[in-house]
Amino acid sequence: MHSEVNPWSSNQTVDVDRLFAEFGIEPISEVARRLPEVPSFMRRGIVVGHRDYNLVADAIQKRTPFHVLTGFMPSGLPHLGHLMVMKEVVWHVRQGGNGYVAVADREAHAVRGISWEKCREYGKEYLKALYALGFEGTTYYQSKNERLKDLAFEASTKVNFSEMSAIYGFGPDTSLSHAVSVITQVADILFPQLDAGPAPTVVPVGLDQDPHIRLTRDVAYKLRLFTVEDRGDHISVRSKNAPEAALEAVHRAFPGSKKYAGHVDVTGLPQEQVEDAVRKIEIAHGGFGFYLPSSTYHIFMPGLQGGKMSSSVPESLFGFYEPDKSVRKKVMGAMTGGRMTLEEQQRLGGEPDACSVYLLNLFHMLEDDVELADLRRRCESGELTCGQCKKETYERVQAFLVELRDKMDSVEHLAEEV
Repeated sequence: MHSEVNPWSSNQTVDVDRLFAEFGIEPISEVARRLPEVPSFMRRGIVVGHRDYNLVADAIQKRTPFHVLTGFMPSGLPHLGHLMVMKEVVWHVRQGGNGYVAVADREAHAVRGISWEKCREYGKEYLKALYALGFEGTTYYQSKNERLKDLAFEASTKVNFSEMSAIYGFGPDTSLSHAVSVITQVADILFPQLDAGPAPTVVPVGLDQDPHIRLTRDVAYKLRLFTVEDRGDHISVRSKNAPEAALEAVHRAFPGSKKYAGHVDVTGLPQEQVEDAVRKIEIAHGGFGFYLPSSTYHIFMPGLQGGKMSSSVPESLFGFYEPDKSVRKKVMGAMTGGRMTLEEQQRLGGEPDACSVYLLNLFHMLEDDVELADLRRRCESGELTCGQCKKETYERVQAFLVELRDKMDSVEHLAEEV
């Protein structure tokens, strides 16, 4: 039975509680407290869950290597709905992560039928926005990355069509190119470790993208030559499909260890130290030594008219280069959490959590938590009318877009070089 979460749907709702319970996603709050700096997207409840983010939090704390990767499907122009992932990637880069961003043109071509020319045109706009927000690192188009394609082929040896059907609901009518685009995304997630060496890797995604994370973690595990298991009084390094020479190298690497058929037992050393040494031996004998990728999950920013923000619903969003008149019309016409009459608004106050204008400020337009708290207070007390809130918000949006456009124009040459 497949997960019923479709990564390619532009009009779906995701049951957060069910997804957490059924697929083992953990709340982010506890691990976030370990970070030297808790970013606003975690403080404000935008990023709500994670898989194995402890590995990345440890790397941030210890200033040890880690990677951050995400991808964007260039099926249209970037908009507000894409900004959160971009900000998450930039923040992790600033915490010391090696940044990687894939332009998923193979996916756009296979799933949406977008021409290669349009993929390039849209992809450039995503990259401009990323660089404008301060991204530093590696960017690439899937179709141009030969090492990625080789990794995707290797990954495909660990996946069969029954698994594809179980995870994505693929059937007899699913095109082979769609399946290829999925395995290419698996390779995207693993590519930083191939390119810059094995290290914890975080992939910030929306909850609807979790099927890709689950599949990639499974493939990463299957591609390992060894497992390293804590057996209490010893660490057992167990061969999955490692050559005998690699198992012998593990035995030699740990003086005093005991070698058996298919495994080596090590005493007196911490598991992490054994894992690091085994990973190096694995790579020296033709393996990959991948860490299972970690992930963070953010909720969707609602559209300006409620529901999901989607390019297929123009009124739900505005583009970065959209004319000011059009942007103003959309903000001023946005759905709010206000009451039916002014008298009710003043007496009962508004409902910010049901207001697309307030959420626009929460996600992007108010960086200062004190200012955001004051906006919420004024709304809930009835002091602030919806019309005034929209005017104030539009002023912030206008200033934000002017600055973003200027920055995007100034980094256009970086996007052209990819």
